[in-house]
Formats: sequence, C-alpha cells, structure tokens
Amino acid sequence: MAQQRRVQLSTQRPGSTVCVLGTELALDVCGSAPHGAASFQAQATPGVKLWVLHEARSVKLPSSVCRWPLGPGPELLLAMDRPSKDVGDEKVRDGSRWVLAVPLDPGILLGVGIPVSLDADVTRSGAVSRTLLDKASWTWGPEGHGAILLVNCDRDDPGAEGLDNEDSVVRSYNDLQDMAQLVLRTRGPRATFAGHRLLLHLDFGDADKIRVFYGGNGAELEMFKPVLGGSKLAYTVRPSRHHHESVFYVEGLAFPDVAFSGLVSLHVTLLESPEKGLLEAPIFTDSVVFRVAPWIMTPNTAAPLEVFVCSVAKNEEFVAAVGALAERAQCPLTVCPVPQNQQDRWIQDEVEFGYIQAPHKTLPVVFDSPRDRGLKDFPVRSILGPDFGYVARQAPEGVSSLDSFGNLEVSPPVTVRGKEYPLGRILIGSSFPRVGGRRMAKAVRDFLVAQKVQAPVELFSDWLNVGHVDEFLSFVPAPDRKGFRLLLASPSACYQLLKEKQEEGFGEAAMFQGLDRVPKPTINEILANEELRKFNDYAQSCISWNRDILKRSLGLAEPDILDIPQLFQSNAASEAEAFFPDMVNMLVLGRHLGIPKPFGPVVGGSCCLEQRVRELLEPLGLSCTFIDDFFSYHVLLGEVHCGTNVRRKPFAFKWWHMVP
Repeated sequence: MAQQRRVQLSTQRPGSTVCVLGTELALDVCGSAPHGAASFQAQATPGVKLWVLHEARSVKLPSSVCRWPLGPGPELLLAMDRPSKDVGDEKVRDGSRWVLAVPLDPGILLGVGIPVSLDADVTRSGAVSRTLLDKASWTWGPEGHGAILLVNCDRDDPGAEGLDNEDSVVRSYNDLQDMAQLVLRTRGPRATFAGHRLLLHLDFGDADKIRVFYGGNGAELEMFKPVLGGSKLAYTVRPSRHHHESVFYVEGLAFPDVAFSGLVSLHVTLLESPEKGLLEAPIFTDSVVFRVAPWIMTPNTAAPLEVFVCSVAKNEEFVAAVGALAERAQCPLTVCPVPQNQQDRWIQDEVEFGYIQAPHKTLPVVFDSPRDRGLKDFPVRSILGPDFGYVARQAPEGVSSLDSFGNLEVSPPVTVRGKEYPLGRILIGSSFPRVGGRRMAKAVRDFLVAQKVQAPVELFSDWLNVGHVDEFLSFVPAPDRKGFRLLLASPSACYQLLKEKQEEGFGEAAMFQGLDRVPKPTINEILANEELRKFNDYAQSCISWNRDILKRSLGLAEPDILDIPQLFQSNAASEAEAFFPDMVNMLVLGRHLGIPKPFGPVVGGSCCLEQRVRELLEPLGLSCTFIDDFFSYHVLLGEVHCGTNVRRKPFAFKWWHMVP
C-alpha cells in the first residue's frame, strides 16, 4: 500500500499541497462537506489520477458516474505520475461540487508533484538503484533484501591515529570506498521548496552507530563534512537547480553487540510550513534500513593467504621450519620481530583473523583478544592499515587463560538436523559443566553471539591447565563426506597403539629419543604407570563429553572424526598438560600440515606416533610435516598452532544469503 496523507478541502478558497510521487493523498470529502450536502463530484487535470473508494469498490475517475453520494463515507484518492514543471500546474477542479438547495462556488485544489526518494543498495548488487522492494525492512536469505554497511575500522591514511571511524574526517578517497552510498533523489519546481524543507535524519538510538558524510555537488575531498551522527541527528538538504541527486556516504561506527542488533535506519522527511510563524508539519517520509556487516571467522580448512610467527629467543629453528612449510604451501610468511612481540611467542592467543563483507567490498579484520601481553601492540602497529580493519573487546572483570584466542576456533560449514550453517559454527572453551571455573570474558562471548552468522558452541576446556579448545581439536580438509575431518586428541587411541607395539615385542622402545635432559620412559613403563592411566581415563572422559557436543552441534557422525593418539599428565592442581607434544595443535595450510613432533617410541626405524598419524591423514591427500617445538613451545605449554597464526581466504558464500 502506498504511503497516504490526508488533506482537508475547503469550499471557501482554493487550497494547495504537495504530492510526492509514489504516494497518495486522501482528500477529506465528508469532513469538508457543508451541512446538508448529499453528494459530490470531482475531476482533475491530466497529470493527476483520481479514485473513488465507494462501498469497498475502487473506481478510477472519470467514470460513468458523475456524482457520488456522501454516505457511507466514500474516499477520494489522488496520486501524480509525473513531476510538475511548475507550482500549481496540476489541479483537482470542482474538488467539492456539493449538491445543495443553494449552489456553492466550487473549490479548487492546486497540486505540485515532486519525486523524493532515499535509495541505497537494497538489492545487494554492489550499486545503488531504484527498486520496488521495501527499503524500510531488512530480510535474510537468497531472496532477501536490505542495504549493508561496513564498520569503517581500517586506517587508510598511515599517518592518522586510530581507526578511520574514530574521527569525523574523510582522509582519502579510499576511505570513501569503505562507506555505503545513500542517494537522495529530488525533482520538481524550486519554488516548491520555498515553503517546504527536506530533512535527512536518523533515530536517536542510532546516533552512535553510524556517521554520514556529504560533500555537496563537488568531488573535492575537503568538501566532505559529517552531517549526521553523534550530536547531529538531522540535516537540512537544499536541492540544487541543476542536480537532482545528492550522494551521501555512510560509515559504520559499531559492530553488532549485546545491546545493538546491527540494524540502523536513515530517513528523509518533507516538512511543510503553511503559514509564517507556524511550526512545520511532516507530509512525507522515506526510510532506508541498513544492517551492519558482522565479523566473520575463517576455519582451518579455508585457503591460507598469510602465515604469522614470532621471532623470539632460541626459536630460530622453529621459525625456519614454519617458513619452509609456508613456502611449500605457496603462502607468504610474516615474522613478528622481538621489538614488536616483547618476547611473547603466542601469536595465536593474541589475535584471530576474519573479515567483514558488503556487496561492494570485503575487508580483512583482525580481532584483538583482551589478554594484552607482550603482543598487545602488534595488531594496531603492524596489522591495522589501509584495507585491513581492527576490532577488540576488553574484559573489565579481569582476564583468564580462556580469554586467549587459542580458545576460539570455528568449524567448516555444516548442516545440523536440516539447519544450515554455511559459515560454520564458532567453538569456545568454558568451565561447563564444572561450577565456578574459568570462562571466556562475557564481552567477547556477547560479541561473538551478536554477529549471528556463526552461532557459537561452548565446549568444556577448563579441565586443561591452559584451557584452550585447540589443545584437543582441529579440523583438516578432506575430499569426501563433509569436506573435512574433525581431529580429536585421544588417550584411548594412544594406549591402544602402545599396547599393539608392546604385543609386537617393542615394549622397551622409549619416548623422547634425541632430547637432552628429558626422562625417556619406555612403552612398558608408560603402560605400567597406573597413576598416568587413571588421569588419562579422566582426560578421555572430558574429551568424550566434548565429542558428543560436537557431534550434536555440528551434525557429525563417527566417520567424520579421527582420533589422534595423545596422552596428558596432571600438574599440581590436577589440570591436564600434554605428556608429549600435542599433535592436534597443528598448523593447517591447505593440504600441508605442520604437526608438533611427538618424539614417540621408535619402531622399525620410525616414530610409531608419527606413523599412526600419517596412516590417518595421508589417505585424505594431506602432507604431514612434523616440526620440533619441544623446547621452544611444548615445555612452555603450547605447540605449533599456539605459536602461529593464519589469515585465510573469505568464504565464497555471502553471509546475507543465510538465515540465522
């Protein structure tokens, strides 16, 4: 139904009004009729369309009926289908020729038709166009519609401080390209706007979520000024005689979060001042709704674009091994030097790489964790830049190890009981089902949930000393089934393997050969250690609990899961630590895997743990490279994945095509 406005008629003098193209005027016939009137008739000039709604019937005028009875409450509707060339060039004549005992002079309604339209990329094509879709609503799915807005969280001017959206200045044309266009279209006689005003405005609750820039009719960068946002809730637009379109640029200031759905509205309202000294009255409003694009994580199975590793004291061989793997995967390597990392080697824990996307642009965005140790300045100083955004959340209640982003992973795309998750599901570790344990900061959890497109799943990780999900799970690509395998650390599988080797006569084969000053237990000694066995039964029960959650939450079956042999040992607080380098804590670069070297018992000239992992993964077309991280990471309670990070290719799937 077209937007309607009710207009009073007068039998005393001609009236005038503005009809915005695409809207209807409802002429108040009954309310304007003099006492005793029984019927009316109406006619209009060619640029005006008239309808009479009478007894639930719609009749376009002129018709065979010359007079219409006033009862029971007929409606007279008016619309215009073309812009006026001048004020008053269209008229509704005899708009109220009342049938009375005494004839009255006919009233005349003077009309002027003007098109007023506020447009954005509602069709999600990458360009602004006129559309019949409802611009004031936003819908998900492949048939959905609605405009999309990016948070302008990069820094296009290297000399600037902070993010681009932290000040009210347009510093470059690249900065404008990060914004969404909003086009106001107006045509019609300039004299119309002498008694009317066009007001671009936003809702009070959205004032801290978006900022709108306008440069007038010029293209000079210095002409662009903020006209909406913050304390500026409205801006008067003055239509130009020679330009019928005003182009505004909209930037996002905030990501969706616990108190922000991500939806923002912009409006243009035509105000009328009928008499000098009277307040203005709104006669037409057009609105556009934007959704702020969510931050999206990428899974291990996505193609790698850049590998990150820290250079710290005595890890040269590790950095070289990671570099060699990256070269085989044809992926660039970025080494963070000591002045930037302050001897903090855990780059996986400091940041998580993802992206934001609109139809017109995709922007990588690094998510900075609240852990804030030696690497705390690295994301802002070395990653934030032109077309590389930044977002962070703090933990005012204090941080724990579970706030590090080794405790933040995402699955590949899955379907769960008919529900599709085309961007996967985020996985975070928690104290559940333990009461009173550590849990990821509420601000981070709320942020992840508010993005909507990767519905998070909480797992039980507080049984571990460090407490990260990447200590017991990983994903690798596969050519069949769901396109991936979930890898789970498995004490049961490890004991089964060691028992097989014992029965084959290799019970005296020892762990940790070639490592100085490290005890070297044999297979027989490990199998005879009842305290170690009991603790790994406990560790296996925790992993099995998570296995069931993952199967339900990701729609997995047993053939989608591979058990990677692993043992854990207890610390003084009865928390689990890896007994030997934790092989699921691996670096995945396409089909190339960088796996912590376990230094398992050597059987037949090779490590039996490495051999079992090869038997599980190489049939999937994966190449296994075992990297020695024993002294540089393992003894410090981390592994290869903890000491590396990867920026990956965004999903081909467009997030707005899904239905959360």
